[in-house]
Amino acid sequence: MRIMIATDGSVFSKAAIKKCCQFMIDPANTSILIVAAYEDAYQIATEPFAISADFYQHIVETAHRQAQQFADEAVGCLRKCMPDHDLDISAMVMRGSPEKELVDEARAWGADLIVVGSHGRGFWGRLTLGSVTDAIVHHAPCSVLVVRCGSAAR
Repeated sequence: MRIMIATDGSVFSKAAIKKCCQFMIDPANTSILIVAAYEDAYQIATEPFAISADFYQHIVETAHRQAQQFADEAVGCLRKCMPDHDLDISAMVMRGSPEKELVDEARAWGADLIVVGSHGRGFWGRLTLGSVTDAIVHHAPCSVLVVRCGSAAR
């Protein structure tokens, strides 16, 4: 089985990782891909308030480092949850719209399952903020497990 786990470093992502460990039936025959995606920083002002290109590059580099840290933490969490198994885990960081990048990678990698955490914003939150989870559920090429946290996790 090929399981892709999306992470943004939140408690919701961590809950998704733990739930995935509970549901994994045959760890020896399971490949896991941890994916963290970040969006580009876009210029928000024009002259006379323009910010230097170096500053935007710094923002992008910081976002990449943070996404890499989230992916590395997810790998560590999986190994900690299943210490008796030699898990086949890889991790990657993608730059772009998270919902598009995650769905495209699931298709390219041949994922059998995508595991994501839900922030639980509800209808109005998705309407105003958008929802990566909602987009993945509707466009994924495979099954999607959406893990919800209790209110104590928030």
